[in-house]
Amino acid sequence: MHRRLALLSSLCLLSSLALGCASTRGSAAAAGSDGDWLEPSPGLARKIEDHASRLPWAPTLEERIELIQWFASVGEPAYTTLLGLVTDPRPDVAGAALAALGSTGDSRLVSHVRALPWPPEEQSDLALERARALLMLGDWSMVPLLIDGLRDERLYTRAVCVRTLSEATRERFGYEPGADPEVREAAVLRWERWWAGRRGDRRLSPTS
Repeated sequence: MHRRLALLSSLCLLSSLALGCASTRGSAAAAGSDGDWLEPSPGLARKIEDHASRLPWAPTLEERIELIQWFASVGEPAYTTLLGLVTDPRPDVAGAALAALGSTGDSRLVSHVRALPWPPEEQSDLALERARALLMLGDWSMVPLLIDGLRDERLYTRAVCVRTLSEATRERFGYEPGADPEVREAAVLRWERWWAGRRGDRRLSPTS
């Protein structure tokens, strides 16, 4: 459990590092309109196809993190492939594609991620991963779902949710994922009060 938590925390860190590099690339890209992505060169297209074929069979979380990091570093030429993988029926594959998309920090992806069908279980891992991706792309609309994730029974899920929220807000409100339930709940209530006071803020938008 602790090893999985450490790996997922590393994934959040990798996402943050990729965000710093890829957001510059995404904001500088002037080719075409939203969704008119840069085409990869033939050599890069083959690499993208190879990495996409490996994703469903990555046996360890470490290998999946490496693939997510690679796709995030490629950025725009991989968007079409990643958006296709997001609809994969295997939640781990779809979740990895969402993590890679979110790690690019390219706000042009927001409308595409929003348009994807949400899983029937609102609190599913895939729904949380999509909420994480949207927040990393600059869309704060799913922050309540991440706050709800702080109540998840699983330690690693709580840790990933608070890490994502903290990186976006620079707040923590005393929340520690391994604390006693009563202490965690008090912190979650502080998160909810914070959000209630800011959800109408126009600055919390995909273009901010």
